[in-house]
Amino acid sequence: MRASPAETRTASPGLPAKPFARTFTAPLYVGAALNPINSSIIATALVPMATDLHVPVGSTAVLVSSLYLASAVAQPTAGRLAEVLGPRRIFLSGIVLVLLGGLVGGLGRNLATLTVARVLIGIGTSAAFPCAMVLIRRRAQEAGADAPPGGVLGGIAIAGMATVAVGPPIGGLLVGSAGWRWAFLINIPVTAIAMLMAVRGLPRDPVPGRGNTGFREVAARIDLPGILGFAVSMSALVIFVTGLPGVRWAALAVLVLTGAPTVVWELRKTAPFFDFRGLAANGALARTYLRQALTLLGVYSVMYGMTQWMEAAHGISTAESGLLLLPMGAVSALLARPLARRNLVRGPLIVSAVTMLLGSAGVVLLTSHSPAIAIVLVSLVFGVTSATTTVGNQTALYLAAPPEQIGTASGLFRTFGYLGTITSAVIGGIVFRDGASDHGLHSLGLVLVAAGLAVLLLTVLDRRLMYRTTGRRPDTSGHVGDSENPTEEHPA
Repeated sequence: MRASPAETRTASPGLPAKPFARTFTAPLYVGAALNPINSSIIATALVPMATDLHVPVGSTAVLVSSLYLASAVAQPTAGRLAEVLGPRRIFLSGIVLVLLGGLVGGLGRNLATLTVARVLIGIGTSAAFPCAMVLIRRRAQEAGADAPPGGVLGGIAIAGMATVAVGPPIGGLLVGSAGWRWAFLINIPVTAIAMLMAVRGLPRDPVPGRGNTGFREVAARIDLPGILGFAVSMSALVIFVTGLPGVRWAALAVLVLTGAPTVVWELRKTAPFFDFRGLAANGALARTYLRQALTLLGVYSVMYGMTQWMEAAHGISTAESGLLLLPMGAVSALLARPLARRNLVRGPLIVSAVTMLLGSAGVVLLTSHSPAIAIVLVSLVFGVTSATTTVGNQTALYLAAPPEQIGTASGLFRTFGYLGTITSAVIGGIVFRDGASDHGLHSLGLVLVAAGLAVLLLTVLDRRLMYRTTGRRPDTSGHVGDSENPTEEHPA
């Protein structure tokens, strides 16, 4: 397939002939795969892990939630650090943390040690996506590209979706043949490969100027108080949400007591970590975050909720249920790259919303007597949803985020996605509180229909999505990407 102009055009004599050559993109793809593969492989290791450590199976759920929580907090933090300290440095630091987490987990003898390992892995893998977006954006600007490098962005999307699809089968083979510790130790060879690729292929960061490397100077530039306030507030929010429908009053109190001062602090900063005013002014970016959260809520509700229902109400084995949902990941991976190459935004997002509605209606119609082909069809529909929302929103993020804030914006994009994923688990727990029955599945489907309608409205009523922007200029507030009359517009 012919490469897009953003991938072939060069303007800076200091750049290689092909600015997006494989030596540059390969480490970014491997890095992007680290988080999803660690998210999915662990599912196959929870039961043998609990047996070996002599703990209840339910207690191992902390290994799943700890990675999600660490990732939700660390993604925008890594993005901010990449903007200030350099994306290559933060990318390599993240790989080192994943390697350390793999070693700690592989040698761990109790659940507390394994939880520490998962937190290290969550923080380390969180560096990949925001650093990749910073590197891609800078390389495109240096090359004089006037459009997003769709093929490269598509490759990032595929790396994530493909590893989610193949993670459980790989995990099953590893755990079944070598033991649960390989759910951690697999990170050692993968990070070694990623480290070698990154050292050889990623451009070196500029040398910091004198007076910019001290702790106080760096802390001021990255807004350390804002990062710490965000981290505590986000942790409290996630703990509160995961406790629903019960109320965790301690988490709610921490959220209020840290969240309010953090908002006041950020509003007073001239260069805040979380730019509330900038996000309010940049409606295109805010809507991108909301669409991503709501759509992933639907995708992961199906991935987790239907799995429980198939095993409990339909009598399907764990292995069979995994195979029935495998087409969902396969379709996502197959569609992502050709869609991304065309730099389309509105079309894929409309398809995402419509297919989410169709798939949700299909969930409402399923019963314990439905044939396996009906389940596969629903999963295929949500596979299209997953691909189109990832590609559309990722390109929308690239266009809407201010270039100098692309790292933080990319991290927040992932954070909103994690919030959608976490909320899907909460909703699943509520609708299946009396067992994974047909009634619970239908209730889940109705929730997803409502979420799909919200995504559709956020898409069709968004005037900014009616055009594909290639030229960009700052608006009067100093933020880029939310002007209703961009410099150059072409119908998407």
